[in-house]
Amino acid sequence: MIDISVKDLKKAYSDGVDILAGLSFDVQEGEHVGILGKNGGGKTTLFRLLTGEIQKDAGEIFIARGKRLGVVSQIPVYPPEYTAEDVLKTAHERVRSIGRRMAELERAMSAGDESVLGEYDRLSADFQRLGGYDTDFERARVANGLEINEEMRAQRFDSLSGGEKTRVNLARLILEDTDILLLDEPTNHLDLRAVQWLEDYILHFRGTVLAISHDRWFLDRTAQRIIEIKDGKADFYAGNYSFFVTERQRRFEEQLRIYEKNQAKIDQLTKAAQDMHLWAFMGSDKLHKRAFSMEKRIEKLQTVEKPRTERQLKARFASGEFSGDEVLVLEDVSKSYGGRELFSGVDLLVEGGERIALIGDNGAGKTTLLRLIMGEEHPDGGRIYRGPSVHVSYLPQIIRFDVPSRSLYDTMLWSEKCSPQEARDRLAAFSFRGEDVFRPVGALSGGEQSRLRLCMLMRRETNLLILDEPTNHLDIASREWIEDAVSDYDQALLFVSHDRWFIEKFATRIWYLSGGKITDFRGSFTEFSDWQSRRAAVRAAERSRPKQEAAAPPPKKPNAKAREKQLAKLERAIEKTETALAELGERESEAASDYKKLLELAAEREALEAECEELYRQWETLSE
Repeated sequence: MIDISVKDLKKAYSDGVDILAGLSFDVQEGEHVGILGKNGGGKTTLFRLLTGEIQKDAGEIFIARGKRLGVVSQIPVYPPEYTAEDVLKTAHERVRSIGRRMAELERAMSAGDESVLGEYDRLSADFQRLGGYDTDFERARVANGLEINEEMRAQRFDSLSGGEKTRVNLARLILEDTDILLLDEPTNHLDLRAVQWLEDYILHFRGTVLAISHDRWFLDRTAQRIIEIKDGKADFYAGNYSFFVTERQRRFEEQLRIYEKNQAKIDQLTKAAQDMHLWAFMGSDKLHKRAFSMEKRIEKLQTVEKPRTERQLKARFASGEFSGDEVLVLEDVSKSYGGRELFSGVDLLVEGGERIALIGDNGAGKTTLLRLIMGEEHPDGGRIYRGPSVHVSYLPQIIRFDVPSRSLYDTMLWSEKCSPQEARDRLAAFSFRGEDVFRPVGALSGGEQSRLRLCMLMRRETNLLILDEPTNHLDIASREWIEDAVSDYDQALLFVSHDRWFIEKFATRIWYLSGGKITDFRGSFTEFSDWQSRRAAVRAAERSRPKQEAAAPPPKKPNAKAREKQLAKLERAIEKTETALAELGERESEAASDYKKLLELAAEREALEAECEELYRQWETLSE
């Protein structure tokens, strides 16, 4: 059954340029679809058309009858006295209305009116079927999952920040049990834990989901197929984001091969037509006709356009030479704000060439720690120092320029003290060309500002690069620009990010800031996540163990030889289980577009992971 159908959809704004130029696609019931495309390419316009917020110029839009549609990008207006809790409660308005009527009937029955018994029984059945007795629990579960704490729930809704309003609105839509979810950048204002909760919710959501997102990890986990809006039309990819990347490259190479074959054919026919015209002057008009026929063929072949790809970044960081063992040292560092301790007792050492991701919940103090390292703030206790030959470059989360009205060209001349030609060459390397270089820096988009700041940073010799949310609010093309810039950089790198794709690509060490302490883990983000899951499973198993089991006398310790034998046996079992998990991952990739199969594999994964966690617990106990 089709939930959404779009046929030849067209929409143009006041400048007359078609932002959607004949867009067509169908979405089946229960499908989870990722919507990709450049910023300004029509993704949000599509959502506004689907919800009826704006009117189409031409084409057809069909939404399955009776299906409830909710969109995250739209935040309804509520009465000024409404708290966030009141907004969440609107999701259960139908159930609350039934509850109020049941209370009226109960009062009537207590007064001796038995005529309302039939209505009460019917309403009671509806109340139970709609989960009326569990609404408080569900509201707390969803709010906690999206990091909406008790304090925020008590605040007036109109006093919340834009990001907080988005989270509350997302929670309200989830509680409403909407049939079709339209998610416009749902992960922008969520930290890692909340994003993971949302991913798990979507994976188990039986309704239809259309998600516009630049979070590639999120799309990889939640999207069964991808629709790319390109030049106002749709290209289709039958898989998740990783499949999209591979398939898009394959299509590009195929189109390029066809184009090059066409060009060779055009060259061949052009030479043949020229020769025939020349021979025709020697007395054969038939050769002229054949030449004209060839030229018509050439015109048809010339309609095949050369495929385009995103311009790649050519510039690279000027890495500075580093001598010594210590790039950065933190000794017993602590910092508090307004009586709240962000962190304390932080002892860390960074050596040359390390790549470190600093992660943690929103408000944990990640940006504050970077500001301490940069010397923009001072610690309450302890000390921070850098090696004598360390040269730092810093890309902050919020980029500001000294004079917003100054052009890109003048900004490069004033800030970088470079020659006019060097300024133009450098800007061109970052795809700022022609009249673009005379635009004021204050008029640039977030991605363009990041690109310009990188352009300025890359002139400087650097052996410690610090990035604060470098991909935040950027489209995928801009994120890839930054990744290109960082890829060849071989000195020490420290960055804060919620972009798990970026973290997995670059981090070889994780600093996890939580509860005022930093967990220092050497490994990739995936390895860190697996380690966290194993620890959580061990703790859960220990908590669920019966008390009498804990009070039982400890078993006799095996002798050294027997213990080594048991450890080896456990290690073989762990290796076997982890191999099975890896094979299961490949099967999940192959079934990326089969939602039912993925649910079956998810259940199989859950069982395997539980088995693996228990083996790890036994191994750790025996090792101790």
